[in-house]
Amino acid sequence: MDRREFEALLAAERFEQVVTVEREPGGSMDLHSHPFEAKALVIEGELSIRTAHEERVYRAGEVFHLLADVPHSEVFGPGGVKYLVGRKQRAPAEASPVQSTAT
Repeated sequence: MDRREFEALLAAERFEQVVTVEREPGGSMDLHSHPFEAKALVIEGELSIRTAHEERVYRAGEVFHLLADVPHSEVFGPGGVKYLVGRKQRAPAEASPVQSTAT
């Protein structure tokens, strides 16, 4: 998926806040969660995301999706990672099952 297609997808799915994130080579983030749903397109590099249900490596052109409040950890590839991420605030009564997809 390219950036233009991904931005159209985010708009169609009502992801309000879209930001570009860059992380350092070989870095990591310990177990944490976010109060928002996140869908991201890896632009450069790679990262590994581990949830309670799976661990997966995402590379340039792939999309990952995490629902709000899902605990996860991240490890950045040897060249770091750069991704475009859309964030959507969780609806008040929304459950938080784990969902991680790639296209």
